[in-house]
Amino acid sequence: MQDELLELQTQLSYQEDTIGQLNEVVTRQQRDIERLTEAVAQLKKQFEEMAAEQLESQEELPPPHY
Repeated sequence: MQDELLELQTQLSYQEDTIGQLNEVVTRQQRDIERLTEAVAQLKKQFEEMAAEQLESQEELPPPHY
């Protein structure tokens, strides 16, 4: 009985350590996801601004046959 209790305590200790490590990984991944989401939003905004500028510059140029 004593050996079984010791084995259970050992397993519990390893599980707690594993859960802590997994929590660190999940936390780091969430920060990465948030950072990447912000980066994508900024890139989308820049792309939309560039597309609008491109459209404006095309409207100002005379047609090629002039």
